[in-house]
Amino acid sequence: MKLLENKVAIVTGAARGIGEAIALKFAEHGANVAFTYVSDSSEPKASALEEKLKALGVKAKAYKSNAGIFAESESLVNDVLKEFGTIDICVNNAGISKDNLLLRLTEQQWDEVIAVNLKSVFNMTKQVIKPMMKARKGSIINMSSIVGVRGNAGQASYSASKAGIIGFTKSMAHELGSRNIRCNAIAPGFIETDMTHYLNEGDTAKAFMDKIPLGRFGSGSEVADTCVFLGSDMGSYVTGQVISVCGGLNI
Repeated sequence: MKLLENKVAIVTGAARGIGEAIALKFAEHGANVAFTYVSDSSEPKASALEEKLKALGVKAKAYKSNAGIFAESESLVNDVLKEFGTIDICVNNAGISKDNLLLRLTEQQWDEVIAVNLKSVFNMTKQVIKPMMKARKGSIINMSSIVGVRGNAGQASYSASKAGIIGFTKSMAHELGSRNIRCNAIAPGFIETDMTHYLNEGDTAKAFMDKIPLGRFGSGSEVADTCVFLGSDMGSYVTGQVISVCGGLNI
């Protein structure tokens, strides 16, 4: 059963990791997928992903666009509307980390994380709600983090950006509910990606595993499954929620 048949989704930051898993899972469920990448070095991966998505029988296109820049988000959404006709789902997934203790954290590092992780959610949401309000339907899914729920030493900028996403999500659920537009956040725990690969080594891995009731790291596909639920009609009465995909870490 394909839960997203003929829907159009935008996924930011999808050249790798969780974003790539979401794009693939959406395509498997019949969604047409527009996705973004930022750097020139990511272009080969983005092109390969575009071909994988098309091979699943859906329409797909990669866009080089920085969601942290308002003008680029505006152009992206306009281009997607011209190419795909509508936007049913927006997954604000783009994110970076610049981990450091506050004493060592620079203003530039702080600003970069806030721009990519938090301002991007404002930028993209402001653009996609226009066609969604006209259609009187839509699902916005914002990628927060377990660190945004509970904080973590050495991750002040990342935690602040992800906590900000939660507040933004809840506010949008209030604002947009009357137009049948749902807005939810996902708070992943430790997920196996390029960003967390260093945590899989030796005593570091064991220390983290011991904190997780399910005793393992999650996969991008498991986060993507939650996105499918929130993007589909199965999640039609769910809005303003923060769903932790963390193996019980947040108990």
